[in-house]
Amino acid sequence: MSVSYGAQRVVHGVDVELVPGGVTALIGPNGSGKTTLLRGMCRLVDADGEVALDDVDISSFSPRSFAKRLTILAQQRPTPTGLTVAEVVELGRHPHRGRFRRTDPGGTAAVDGALALAGLEELMHRPVSELSGGQLQRVWLATCLAQQTDVLLLDEPTTFLDLRHQMSLLDLIRDLADVHRLTVGVVLHDLEQAADIADHVVLLQEGAVVAAGPPPQVMTSELLSQVYGVPIHVAPLPDGGLAVRAQRAGRRGRAGIDVPAAQRLPIPA
Repeated sequence: MSVSYGAQRVVHGVDVELVPGGVTALIGPNGSGKTTLLRGMCRLVDADGEVALDDVDISSFSPRSFAKRLTILAQQRPTPTGLTVAEVVELGRHPHRGRFRRTDPGGTAAVDGALALAGLEELMHRPVSELSGGQLQRVWLATCLAQQTDVLLLDEPTTFLDLRHQMSLLDLIRDLADVHRLTVGVVLHDLEQAADIADHVVLLQEGAVVAAGPPPQVMTSELLSQVYGVPIHVAPLPDGGLAVRAQRAGRRGRAGIDVPAAQRLPIPA
């Protein structure tokens, strides 16, 4: 798949497969094409090439039938006004109602289950206009879950969340694959989070795939340092994860060389 915005090519002939029933993490520096690639997978941008869902070109799906199979949690969504949390989550049931049908036999259970998974049961009657950014992010995730699709795409889902809710969301993403057998594709900036939850990692740079495979194979010190342009140290953890640390130059300069005293800025007393 390739994607262009006007005359600018943003994604260059990328071949990517999401692990069925697993978590695939897209990582890379800003501007590497992660979000554009994700949007191309779900027809939000025009793309050259083919995107297939269960070996069927997605262009053959009607919008409604496609929405029953795949959903995306985008980076930014407008905040609805005049709706409660439960009412917003219920919007995820739209593809299941049909054009002229108002009934949705499985709707109540789907909405209740999505609220529970996202930890929103106590907030279900609150107006969404009163929520924090992190709470609103969980509402949109619950809306996606209420849609009950086979494939879930997430674009930087931990944005606006504090550390506790980040960890809770990452655990939920892992459970969606392990327990509910969803196929999950997620864009992440935090490299340790990607290493922790992903079965498969796709490393992008300037719109092209640099490497793809299991986290220990892709997320090496040498490869990450090369792609991100800063020294990055990767070490295995006892639990099987990876510790990822970027080394800043600090006072020693970018090349790790002491700055001569004559060139140092004076420090006020």
